Amino acid sequence: MTTRLAISVFVGLLVVPVVPIAAQEHPRAPQQSQSQQLPQTGTGAPQAVMTEATMSNVSAGLKEFISGYAAKSADKKFHMPYQRKDLALDLVKLHDDRLSSLGGNKYFACVDMKGTDGRLYDIDFLMVVKPAQLTVTETSVHKINGKPLYNWKEEKGVWKKSESVTKPNAALYRITL
Repeated sequence: MTTRLAISVFVGLLVVPVVPIAAQEHPRAPQQSQSQQLPQTGTGAPQAVMTEATMSNVSAGLKEFISGYAAKSADKKFHMPYQRKDLALDLVKLHDDRLSSLGGNKYFACVDMKGTDGRLYDIDFLMVVKPAQLTVTETSVHKINGKPLYNWKEEKGVWKKSESVTKPNAALYRITL
C-alpha cells in the first residue's frame, strides 16, 4: 500500500509540469509570426494600431455594459447567478492585458469584481462585437479569491473550458457602443 502511494505521488509529480502546457488560464487568439502580425494598410499605418483602438473600444464598451447594468439594479451592483445564488458585485478592475480577440468579431475579457460577501471574483466575459454594438454572450465565475474553478483549452482552433466545475450562464445582454 505504501509503495503504491509512493509510486502514485512520483508519477503525479512527473505529470504536473505537462498540465500547464495543455491548458491555459485564459483564451487567446492564435499566435502569429512577426511578419503576419503587422501587415501594412494602404496608408502605411500598421494594423496593430487599429487593433489596439478596437481593443480599447471593447474595453470601454464592457466597462459601460457593467456600469449600465449595475445602474439599473436597486442596489447599484452588477448581478449574476452563481450556484443558484445571486452574486451582487462591484467592478474592481478590467484586465486589459487579458482582453483578447478570438477572431470573427469574438472577444474575451477577464474582470475582477468584489462581492458583497467580501470575496474577490474573477469573471470571464465572452462577447461579440459588431459595428456600434457589443453583445455579451457568456459570463462565468472563473476564480474565487484567486482559486480557479476551470482552465481554458484550445481544441482545433476553438477555446473550451476544461475541468469546469460550474455551468456557464447563457444569459444574453446587449449595449450600444
